[in-house]
Amino acid sequence: MKTETRHFADKCLEQFLKVANDRGIENKISTIGTDSAANMLAAMRALPYEYIACNAHILQRSITICLDSSGVAGVLAKCLKTVGHFKQSPASTTELNQQQVALGKKSEQLMQDVPTRWNSTLAMVSRLLRNREAVQAMLDQQNNHRLVIPTEAEWGKLQRLEVLLEPCRYATELLSGEAYVSCSVVLPAFRHLDRVMDITDDDPAYVVKFKNAFQSDLAARRADANKTWFRGATAPDPRFKDLKCLPRGKREQVWTSLENMLQAAEPRRAATLQPSTEDDEPAQKKRRSSLLLGSDSDSEEGGMESGELRCYRAEPSISIDDCPLQWWYAHSGAYEQLPVLACKYPASPATSVPCERLFSLAGHIVQKKKKGSLAPRKCDQAGLSQ
Repeated sequence: MKTETRHFADKCLEQFLKVANDRGIENKISTIGTDSAANMLAAMRALPYEYIACNAHILQRSITICLDSSGVAGVLAKCLKTVGHFKQSPASTTELNQQQVALGKKSEQLMQDVPTRWNSTLAMVSRLLRNREAVQAMLDQQNNHRLVIPTEAEWGKLQRLEVLLEPCRYATELLSGEAYVSCSVVLPAFRHLDRVMDITDDDPAYVVKFKNAFQSDLAARRADANKTWFRGATAPDPRFKDLKCLPRGKREQVWTSLENMLQAAEPRRAATLQPSTEDDEPAQKKRRSSLLLGSDSDSEEGGMESGELRCYRAEPSISIDDCPLQWWYAHSGAYEQLPVLACKYPASPATSVPCERLFSLAGHIVQKKKKGSLAPRKCDQAGLSQ
C-alpha cells in the first residue's frame, strides 16, 4: 500500500478505505488488527469494524518495561558486553568454540540481545547459561579483557529470568502463528501467563518486582482489548469450550451472548469449513496442554439455551493438539448455525505478525537496488502494492 504523505491517523484511515473499496472487500471485513502505534489505533477505531490490537506487541512491550524496572538491567548489561566481546572478535569466537568442544558441548555462537527482535533477551540469556563454563574458561585465559563477569548471585538471577521469560516466548510464538487458529487461544494464553506470574513464597525480591510489574502493565495494556470478540472466539473452539480461562461468573454471560447471536443469525448456507492440515511443531504440541489449565474453578453448564447450543456444550472437549476446524468440519452436519460462528470469530488473527512477516518477505522481492529483485514498476503492472 503505497502512500505519498506522512502516516497521520486520518491519512491511514483514508488510504485503508481506498484500498478496501478498490478491491471490493469493504463488506467482507469483520476485524482489523494492527500494532500498538498511536496513529494506527486512532485510525482503525474510526472504522466500522471490530478492532483487535496485536496481542504479541502488547505482550512484548510489557516484557520490555519489566526488564527495565525489575532490577535485572545491570546483569543484562554485563551479558551484552560479554556477548559483544565475542561478536567483535573472530579469534575469541574460535577459541570459545574450541572450549565448547573440549567440554563436550555443542559448538555454537552466543546470541546478541537486539531491542527490536522479540525474545532476543531470552535467547541471549539461555545461550550464555548453556555455555557459562566455556565462556568463563575462555575469559580466564585472556588477561587483557576488561569485562566484568556476572557473579554467582547474578548467574542465579539469569536462571530465574530464563524461567520467567520462557512462557512469554512460548505465548508470543503461539499467538503469532498463521497455520492454525490463533484468536481462540488469546484468553487461555494470557490466563496461563497470569498463573506463571503468580507470586510464591520462594520468590526473591527482584522476581516479585518483575511479576508485579508484568501483571500490572499487561493488565493496563489489555484494558481496552476486544474481550467480547475473544470470548466469542474461545467458546466455539471445542478445545477451550469449558471456558476455564474465565472466572465462573463470566462464563454464562458468554453462552448467553452466543445464544443471542444464534437467534439473530440466518440459517447456515452451504459453506464448507477448510480444516488446517499442517502439523504443529512437536514442542508446541507438548506444551500447549498448559493452556487447558489455569482455571480458578471448574467448568459449569446450565442456563436457557437452544438445543443446538446445549448439544454443543454436552460434547466432550477435544485435545489441545487437535484442530478445531477439523472438528467442525466433521460435525457440521449436526449443527445448523454454530459452524457460522465457529468460522467468523476464531478466524481473526490474534496478532498482526503474519502481515508483518509477509511484508518483510516482500522486501526481499521488491527492491530498487538489489540485483534480481522485482522492480516497483513491475509490481504495479502485476497488480501488487508497493
